[in-house]
Amino acid sequence: MPSPLPGMDPFLESQGFWLDFHTKLLTYCSDAMNAALPGHYAALIGERISLVDLTGESLAGFRPDVSIVREERVSVPPQEQGAVATLEPVAVPLARKDLDEVPERWIEIKRLPDLALVTAIEILSPTNKSGLGRGQYLQKRRELLDQPVHLVEIDLLLRGQRLPMGAHLPPGDYYAFVSRAEKRDSSDVYAWSIRRALPAIPIPLSPPDPDLSLDLAAVVARAYDQGRYHRLIRYSDPLDLPLASEDQNWLRALVAQESNRSGFPA
Repeated sequence: MPSPLPGMDPFLESQGFWLDFHTKLLTYCSDAMNAALPGHYAALIGERISLVDLTGESLAGFRPDVSIVREERVSVPPQEQGAVATLEPVAVPLARKDLDEVPERWIEIKRLPDLALVTAIEILSPTNKSGLGRGQYLQKRRELLDQPVHLVEIDLLLRGQRLPMGAHLPPGDYYAFVSRAEKRDSSDVYAWSIRRALPAIPIPLSPPDPDLSLDLAAVVARAYDQGRYHRLIRYSDPLDLPLASEDQNWLRALVAQESNRSGFPA
């Protein structure tokens, strides 16, 4: 069953289903692009792990197979060498944080057979938009923009800070940013409201190949349906998101209308 909304369903974000939805969306985006890409490209999913506390703030980003340990050497004064030192301990409460591992995933379009990175596609997650995770993401973003690589960033979240740009963004609830390697002085920004259908986003490739069109509406609908979110989302619950009151009222009326028309669970 499709979502009762014409475009992005904000209840996925509001009710804590984003991580599951994000994983499905990346998979279906990758599948859709691989089905349409010329034979000398491949769309692959990249991943790293971030440690976050339960408030959602990213504490550290790392690749899980690498660790570095530094050994500290402590010198002992000559007069204490050979003696046994005795100290009385002082009990100090531990500062503990409940940590969770959150996967950060994105899509890379690579050219075959050399696997050169052509385009990076980021579907932003909450950790990309707040706390230390935002700083980590912006650093990764700068590194990508310093390379001859296309960067596509899709922001389907209402919470968190928007991407920093050199001028004010056009009004909108959701955004897509297409930054082409040959046009680094600006980015094509696509903005749309919660009331509009999801657009198709151009995905640049290496010249002379034309852009690939990513149909966001189709992949979001597939992810929503395959995730059975129509059974999971409680549409009668308050929508705890930064959304204009008139849009909140429109949303409630639409959900109620769809529920009465088709028996959609409210």
